[in-house]
Amino acid sequence: MKQSLLAAALIALAVSACGNKEEAAPVAPTSEQTAPAAAPVEQAAKESVEAAKEGAADQVEAAKEGAEQAVEAAKEGAEQAVEAAKEEAK
Repeated sequence: MKQSLLAAALIALAVSACGNKEEAAPVAPTSEQTAPAAAPVEQAAKESVEAAKEGAADQVEAAKEGAEQAVEAAKEGAEQAVEAAKEEAK
């Protein structure tokens, strides 16, 4: 459930950010001014990417576990059906 909420929040953030249009700055900052400010932004972006990767990995793992449980339940159901058919045939 937490993973679904995380995924939904990330998707909502991405979609809402796509529609925002920022006005261009009248004066372009020099590279000396942008270099110190770029480091925290870059670090934050890397952390966001890592968090997204971890969230996706957790969701994949949960999906695998769910699929394994579904397969087990199907096997058990099939075995019970076979046993019932054998009992019926007697």
